[in-house]
Amino acid sequence: MSRTDEFLDAATKVLGPRGLMTDAETMSPWLTDWRGRFTGQALALASPASTAQVAALVKLCRSHGIAIVPQGGNSGMSGGATPDKSGTAIILSLRQMNSIRRFDSDAGEITCDAGVILQTLHETAEAQHLRFPLTLGGKGSATIGGLISTNAGGTQVLRHGSMRAQVMGLEAVMADGSVFDALIPLKKDNRGFDLKQLLIGSEGTLGIVTAATLRLIPALADRAVLWAGLDSIRDARKLLLHAQRFAGDALEGFEVIPHDSLRAVLAQSAQARPPLAGKHEWHALIELAADASSVDALPALSQSLLESAFEAGLVEDATLAASDTQAEAFWTLRDEIGPAERGLGPAVQHDISVPVADMAEFVTATVPKVEAAFPGTRAIAFGHLGDGNVHFHVRAPSDEEPRNWEHGKGKAISRFVHDEVTAWGGSISAEHGIGQLKRDELARLGDPVHLQILRQVKRALDPDGLLNPGKLIPADDGRAHALAPGARTQ
Repeated sequence: MSRTDEFLDAATKVLGPRGLMTDAETMSPWLTDWRGRFTGQALALASPASTAQVAALVKLCRSHGIAIVPQGGNSGMSGGATPDKSGTAIILSLRQMNSIRRFDSDAGEITCDAGVILQTLHETAEAQHLRFPLTLGGKGSATIGGLISTNAGGTQVLRHGSMRAQVMGLEAVMADGSVFDALIPLKKDNRGFDLKQLLIGSEGTLGIVTAATLRLIPALADRAVLWAGLDSIRDARKLLLHAQRFAGDALEGFEVIPHDSLRAVLAQSAQARPPLAGKHEWHALIELAADASSVDALPALSQSLLESAFEAGLVEDATLAASDTQAEAFWTLRDEIGPAERGLGPAVQHDISVPVADMAEFVTATVPKVEAAFPGTRAIAFGHLGDGNVHFHVRAPSDEEPRNWEHGKGKAISRFVHDEVTAWGGSISAEHGIGQLKRDELARLGDPVHLQILRQVKRALDPDGLLNPGKLIPADDGRAHALAPGARTQ
């Protein structure tokens, strides 16, 4: 029996015959990222049912030098959960670990397995008149473990913060198979480093998240959704500041949408309707939220915000959603920008951030610079202005062949955009992670001290380089390659 067969036989004993799959048909859907940019091969698909099984499997992998690629809903944007093409790693799927372990509605806490789907978490909280204050378009497939591993954001970060702010406790299996158990939430704990925060956003390169204790907040009693037409993104910035001063903590979301993006959404959907009658170069989607303690004041607050924005000359036109159905229709226009953009042809997409105060100027300056440097392209920016995070897309000229353009000029465009972001003191990854998509760019643009600390932490916690190799952390020589299974970093 070969050493590989010995490993597979031992892994089957740990997980059971249904917990380890090796046939190509079963593994195929999980070997390609959902955007279709990366496809790899795997030795097996492991589906443990408990933390104990994960720990036993990790110990077994370490003894045989088998690399592990943790995977949740496989809905990431940067190829962080896709194995390489060697076929020597296993995919460790957390989807079977989907239990709610503890729910304390009085404390506003829920402890759940890493494989729990975000939408399930929302529904569980809502049944107890609470809510989990993070949502995104892929909530029907994204898992809690994946969201933690990438420190996911979404449309409510302005008020509630990213996934990092929602995690009160964490459980993870480390590279040697030991279990880090910090699930009990403590408001005060000064016993050294906050290790759970080290694991959040590490993309499975330092440990495998198996469970988390998350904070819940009172259920949404009502909301007010406003749509404003503006002349420029600079005006959107002024409106944001006005809304923050006027509405305070009630301001839950502030999204910006350029005219071209709205036009693309309206063109692809016969049911979609423009919120405003006239043409505006920019649009702002604003949401105010209230729980039971502040719900009575929300109608007057939203109406006053609208009226004061007009009086201050901050908007060209604006409207307040008259019903929850209309509010959802407004948000659908925002959520459909991505699919609508894809329907227009190939584009390179960037998930970037700069300081909040600089975002309007960054977009105003960078859009024409990109279009001038790459004639025939169309650059657009949309998204979370209140967080200093926009999705910066650059569409190809209409006569370009998609694949050739993406791998040729598309890469040059991304380098150009990332250089601009770095010059403005920003980040090339605001909420989608580095994965393998941006690994080379992180090596090229990252601060040397920052990169060296990343590598040192990786060596300390995963000396054999078996946890999600080739993701997030560039190699010491600047090349972002995957370590051979069992090879130690130098």
